[in-house]
Amino acid sequence: MSWTTTDDLDTFLTHAGGFVHSRPAEHTVLLGVAATLAAAGPAAYGDEPPRYGWWRGPDGRTTGAFLWTPPRLPVLSPMPDRAAAELLEVLAAGPLPVGGANGARPAADAFTAAWERRTGRAARLRTHLRLYRLGEPAPPDPAPRGSARAATAADRGLLVDWWGAFARESGGEPYGHDRAVDDRLSYGGLTLWEADGRPASLAGLTRTVGGMVRVGPVYTPPALRRNGYAAGATAAVTRGALAAGAEQVLLFADTANRTSTALYERLGYRPVGDHRRYDFPQGTPPP
Repeated sequence: MSWTTTDDLDTFLTHAGGFVHSRPAEHTVLLGVAATLAAAGPAAYGDEPPRYGWWRGPDGRTTGAFLWTPPRLPVLSPMPDRAAAELLEVLAAGPLPVGGANGARPAADAFTAAWERRTGRAARLRTHLRLYRLGEPAPPDPAPRGSARAATAADRGLLVDWWGAFARESGGEPYGHDRAVDDRLSYGGLTLWEADGRPASLAGLTRTVGGMVRVGPVYTPPALRRNGYAAGATAAVTRGALAAGAEQVLLFADTANRTSTALYERLGYRPVGDHRRYDFPQGTPPP
């Protein structure tokens, strides 16, 4: 029972690809990030080289994996609690501070508990997200005014601004918005809802991996909310994903935001499981 780590994406996918592709919904973030790194290169998320790893249990099967693109949080797959605790020790022994955890709730909780035991400090829960999967799609009712169109390079400034605003509101990372927008534009992964001739809402789609695609971000500026524009944008990208052949359409919603969770449920999305993001305060040396 041990972790194997690498800085080579192909090596990671050779050894852990079967595991992460076996349950695309559970591994949606890990699969999405890996797909972006494969398409855009190791600098897609920042200047630090990404790290990858997989954990084998007593029977030799891979039952855990992680992906880390510093300075972002490590992305954890579902894994045994023992694997999560061991992973904390592996990452803490490296040269970079472990800034937190991002993953399915049991794994993220176990990883965070191991950090708290090691440091004697309390972690901070940044966001509690719920993963939803599309069941029977339903159109917005009432239908919002306006229509959807694909975002283009001419929209880049607006898209970067809105992506940053979404990150600030949702507890996302405060950097890399320009890289994220450029990557999404490269494959048509951003859609704008327009009303009265102006952009009113944004919805994105990840790359399709293993038949799975994830909606996000979804953002409407505060002054334009309560007009149904986010519902229109979300429904439009959902239809587009299904038309392109996606077998599973997923999205995350903050459990503290009842407006968004109720919206997604009206559009036909159903809860799958909970994810958590934790921040680890730095500055205390390990005991």
